[in-house]
Amino acid sequence: MRSTDVVLAAGESTSLDLPPLSGFENTMLYIILGISLVALAYAFMLVRGVLAKDEGSDQMKEISLAIREGANAYLTRQFKTLSYFVVVLTGVLLLLEAPSLGIRVARSVAFLLGAVFSAVIGFVGMGLAVRANVRVASAARRSLRESMSIAFRAGGVAGMFTVGLGLFGATLIFIIYKGDAPLVLFGFGFGGALLAMFMRVGGGIFTKAADVGADLVGKVEQNIPEDDPRNAATIADNVGDNVGDCAGMAADLFESYEVTLVAALILGFVAYQGTDSVVAAVLFPLFVRAIGVITSIIGIEAVKPRSETEHGMKAINRGFVLSGVASAVAVFFVSVFYVGDIKTFFAVVIGLVLAAAIHFLTEYYTSTEHKPVKEVARATRTGPATTLISGFAIGMESTVYAMLTIAAAIFAAFLLGGGNADLSLYYIALAGMGMLTTVGVIVSMDTYGPISDNAHGVAEMAGGLGEEADKTMADLDAVGNTTKAITKGLAIATAVLAATSLFGSFQDIVGNRPIDISAPNVLVGLLIGAGVPWLFASLTIRAVGRAAGTVVMEVRNQFANNPGIMDYSVKPDYARVVDICTKVSLRELVTPGILAILTPIVVGFAFGAIALGAYLAGAIVSGQLLAVMLANSGGAWDNAKKTIEDGLYGGKNSPAHEAGIIGDTVGDPFKDTAGPSLNPLIKVMNLVALLVAASIVSAVDSGNNTLRAIVTVVGLAILVGSIYMSSRQEEADFGEDEPKSEAEKVPAAV
Repeated sequence: MRSTDVVLAAGESTSLDLPPLSGFENTMLYIILGISLVALAYAFMLVRGVLAKDEGSDQMKEISLAIREGANAYLTRQFKTLSYFVVVLTGVLLLLEAPSLGIRVARSVAFLLGAVFSAVIGFVGMGLAVRANVRVASAARRSLRESMSIAFRAGGVAGMFTVGLGLFGATLIFIIYKGDAPLVLFGFGFGGALLAMFMRVGGGIFTKAADVGADLVGKVEQNIPEDDPRNAATIADNVGDNVGDCAGMAADLFESYEVTLVAALILGFVAYQGTDSVVAAVLFPLFVRAIGVITSIIGIEAVKPRSETEHGMKAINRGFVLSGVASAVAVFFVSVFYVGDIKTFFAVVIGLVLAAAIHFLTEYYTSTEHKPVKEVARATRTGPATTLISGFAIGMESTVYAMLTIAAAIFAAFLLGGGNADLSLYYIALAGMGMLTTVGVIVSMDTYGPISDNAHGVAEMAGGLGEEADKTMADLDAVGNTTKAITKGLAIATAVLAATSLFGSFQDIVGNRPIDISAPNVLVGLLIGAGVPWLFASLTIRAVGRAAGTVVMEVRNQFANNPGIMDYSVKPDYARVVDICTKVSLRELVTPGILAILTPIVVGFAFGAIALGAYLAGAIVSGQLLAVMLANSGGAWDNAKKTIEDGLYGGKNSPAHEAGIIGDTVGDPFKDTAGPSLNPLIKVMNLVALLVAASIVSAVDSGNNTLRAIVTVVGLAILVGSIYMSSRQEEADFGEDEPKSEAEKVPAAV
């Protein structure tokens, strides 16, 4: 065990014993704080520019208003529900071990701040998205370039709030607490991670319940278009795009942004302690974050098609690459002239290269322009079964290549360390930061997706805007599917690097004790960790299935009880479906949340800190493989369906189209609920482990088996009870599986 304050034992807690900062370094901290405010100022400038565009017809405005009201109502109710979790966990954090009461209080306050910032980022990003959709649709009547520019710049608001608030909070905490900042930042990161996970799960269940319900009744049963105003689930579907993707992804990447920063601060101190570069190594991550703000602005400004015929992905790729190159150049000068270690530059570049590799790998597997999606589209000619087989195979293949790409990046960072484990972990953390240097552009890409999807829906519900405008909307929507898949791939990769970095911090906390899986308790921890992502995914997918079933029944009933809906003489009850999705999604997010928080605590107290380390390792590996498979399978099915709707293999209403719809429907909860929810799950579990590790080490080393037994039994009881109650929701929503009498055995067709 190293003789340093960073290594924890017997309840001690992390503190960085930093030398005094120079005048230059103190000045730079305030400059970095100012740069975070520049990000927020640029975001407000984007808001003004987007809102200055026209909203189109009165009917388009009415549809957009309904979407906006539904989205705001959902998030308001969600935050009210989550406030109870936040209050309880704030109290729990006060009880966990720390060097002083002041640090405990600061950590709890930072937890609240992280949760609030995560909520604000989600709300602000979604707030402009639901106003931008109608403006993008209106601009499509004039120009593809204008409509795409509006959509991407609207997405940039969420991106710049992510980098602005993330950098502001982290820098302010560092200025105030200096060496104790990592302890406080653990709370800040945990607050952001927890809200991100809940927003991902709740928003994902909402959006896919509405989407699946709308598709199954509207497209398959009633044979009407996707966003036909006669379908009662269409408004809920468009609401879901915003609460699931806009709010959820922004919060997800915000917590990745903080988690990698916290890990880099701690690991930088460990790697360089005792050298003249220790302060520079700790401050370097903040410099990188500040550079990312400026280069993200450059990237957002660069995304604009150069002509009406240029493919949208080419324009987006241009902005992404330009932002990455600019970041690399700036980081080079900081590495050479401030840190004095060129390897820190190479570590960040590894992350930038990894981001580009994941970007183009995901684009290859999910874009309509490439072989995999075309292969899935061809499979629709022979029915739904072959469509599903093909999509699954594509997803499974892609996850292996994504895993190998991430592994190559981690190994490259390891080699930079030259055999020094501490340096290697620091460089891995910097690689994670490199991936997120362009996070402003990444969040813009993700939010662009639901904005363009909503714009397409608004146009269709308004009766169409003309053949040319409708074609523009369809093209933007297809690009949006790809950008959403890309950002999910990037989020998964950052989750792995962030978790690996946090795993290094965890090892420091428990005293760098080896994880020997030949020990039965350690092997049990590894197996449980590998299984949790699968149970988590099962819970979220089943929740979508139940919620979608409720929506299907409601929409069917509206068609059956109001025949005038089909001839437009009666307006569907959109609010009823929005309310159903809201209630069900908020109910269903509780069990996955309890699973994420309690499982690492139970494993740690039951089997010890080393078993908890093995648990984290299993969760990282299993979670990454599963998340990529789910995201890319869903993306491939979705875009395969869109290629058919563009006229391939018989076009709309053909047998191939019906098979494509079924594939897309199966893929919806894969790519928009379970897959992206695994990113924050992995990081939440790592942060929980870090926060309770010192208490676990103390309980084990002191032989306090009574405390360990109480925590284990109570935690298990809550977990089992929660999972059991979740499994009973099927019967509560739909009744018993089997009819009770012969009279109830009615043929399925009836």
